[in-house]
Amino acid sequence: MAILPRFFTAPEDGFFRCDLCPHRCKPDAGSGGACRVRFNRQGSGAIPFYGFVTAMARDPVEKKPLYHYRPGSSILSVGFMGCNLRCPFCQNWHISQTSDARGRLMSPEELIAAAMQQEVPQIAYTYSEPLVHIEFLLDCMKAARKAGAANVLVSNGCVNAEAAGAVLELTDAANIDLKCFSEETYAKVLGGNLEAVLGFMRKAVEKGVHLEATTLVVPGLNDSEAELDNCADFIASLSKPRGSSGGTPEIPWHLSAYHRDWKWNAPPTNPAKLAAAAGRARKKLAYVYTGNIAGEENETPCPACGAVLVRRRGFYVETPGLTLKQEQGRRRYYCAICGADAPLKY
Repeated sequence: MAILPRFFTAPEDGFFRCDLCPHRCKPDAGSGGACRVRFNRQGSGAIPFYGFVTAMARDPVEKKPLYHYRPGSSILSVGFMGCNLRCPFCQNWHISQTSDARGRLMSPEELIAAAMQQEVPQIAYTYSEPLVHIEFLLDCMKAARKAGAANVLVSNGCVNAEAAGAVLELTDAANIDLKCFSEETYAKVLGGNLEAVLGFMRKAVEKGVHLEATTLVVPGLNDSEAELDNCADFIASLSKPRGSSGGTPEIPWHLSAYHRDWKWNAPPTNPAKLAAAAGRARKKLAYVYTGNIAGEENETPCPACGAVLVRRRGFYVETPGLTLKQEQGRRRYYCAICGADAPLKY
């Protein structure tokens, strides 16, 4: 199969350019861009790490984290290497901030075959930043669609509009990191672009992708009430109210506790402060969950009667109030107590 690099611009002003993300890198011949995996080879785009997989595991879908998508199911998680951000607290820095990680080459067909062995066939592109390998992702996603497997994207969402549209066209569910709500922090600390991330999330909603958002709450960086309120307001602005008379937004927001890692040495997130932030956010969002805390429990209630639909203790999942029905070729979730539509997607 011919591998065709995309999102590269040939030199017009004497500089070769990659147009995948807001960096629009102009690497010298033989060099890579900020992501370390997209190269300039004699004035042409090159993707030498096409199909290079650094991690592959069977995970609970809740680990992505996705709480409102196929609860209790397993998913094949696949990771690569490289990233177009440089978050100093990255918990996967050993694969995201290098091009020297160990791994093996796999074809899209091999990955999809592995995913099809799951009881619920689905594959997550995750761990490091998958979008810097967009050519491989698109090939995998097309093969997955043909095979009847679902595509799940776990990403920082920091790419330009054309790339966002191409990948979201083939995405069934996504969890996007909304790392903060400060353009300055994105640019100076994370090496990213806030508006690109917001645009990606807007486009995901427009495309009908099941969307959840995650914010790693880092003390002294993004944990102020004002900043978290801004994040909540944005997520609320994307959500569609329940019913014709209005209601509360439904895009789930995961507030995750930070722990010391890589270059960041701030104290870990205080669990009580994280719980307080979640409580405040629930005034604007119907479903806010806390994560990365030992012994954590999260429940999803029925929006109509309040019965517990899904109960989670870490990654152990129970569905005491949930019914899955097949209707007109589609599977839908309902409350087993009152029969109302459940805010979950299959």
